Amino acid sequence: MKLAFNTWVYSSFPVWVPSYPLTDTIERIARIGYEGIEIGAASPHAYPDYLDVAQRRDIKACLDANGLALASMLPAPGGGPGFNAASPLEAERANTLDQYRKVIDLCADLGGKQVLYVAGWQIFGTQREQAWEWSRSALAELAGHAATRDVSMIIEPTSADSNLVDSCDDAMRMKREVGASNVGLMFDTYHTIYRNEVATDYVLRMGKDLRHIHLADANRAAPSDAGRADYRGLVAALAEQGFGGYVTMEIGFDRRAVEPDRIAREAYTYVKSLVDGLPKASAREAASRLGESS
Repeated sequence: MKLAFNTWVYSSFPVWVPSYPLTDTIERIARIGYEGIEIGAASPHAYPDYLDVAQRRDIKACLDANGLALASMLPAPGGGPGFNAASPLEAERANTLDQYRKVIDLCADLGGKQVLYVAGWQIFGTQREQAWEWSRSALAELAGHAATRDVSMIIEPTSADSNLVDSCDDAMRMKREVGASNVGLMFDTYHTIYRNEVATDYVLRMGKDLRHIHLADANRAAPSDAGRADYRGLVAALAEQGFGGYVTMEIGFDRRAVEPDRIAREAYTYVKSLVDGLPKASAREAASRLGESS
């Protein structure tokens, strides 16, 4: 498994400051030791409409020069435009599809393979099954477009922020109903904590469909032994299941009172120690299972 860091805490979403240019952010994350970066598609970093072909080439060159892989991308949900795939407003649903297509294309242009899918949220007055169908239909269409760019769509349950794909069951149902081979699953420990659930249960239930993970403790704090989730058990479970994707820190971005480099470094040091401390037999077995499945 590989360690990555999400850019929100260095960006302007949803809190405006602190905020840094994307090139500075890439260099800072690389210096700390991360292997991958998860780029939020929002200004000032990577809002698709603001990046021409030359700028995309420059970002890709910066990633390569700093030895960082693009682990994944995701749009900024909410805000003025909405970007809600389950909105009762037809124009907003259409705009959401358009934005996701642009993020998929940007992800592919930068060498990435995964775009995270936030399924949207049910608006008062809309029946749940109608909201679900709008979102399911959107994902099916986006998966088709993503396949043409060799990109996968990864469903994230977001129970602390939304009300449609809340749980492991919801995410698995959405994937099953879309039925596309380039649709995978992920989860965020911040949301499992919100639901008072055990993160390792998601690892076991999602199994081979688990493609990506966010680590964040309550209040978007860095993972640690003092946190709510059992991160030691989680990393061990990932190794046992042969997980070979990115473990991505998505932390600190919900407030101004944070120093991005410090929280990124603390998270890296802690989680890297857990990965390095795995029994060698478990690491060998995981690598063997990963090779058999590829």
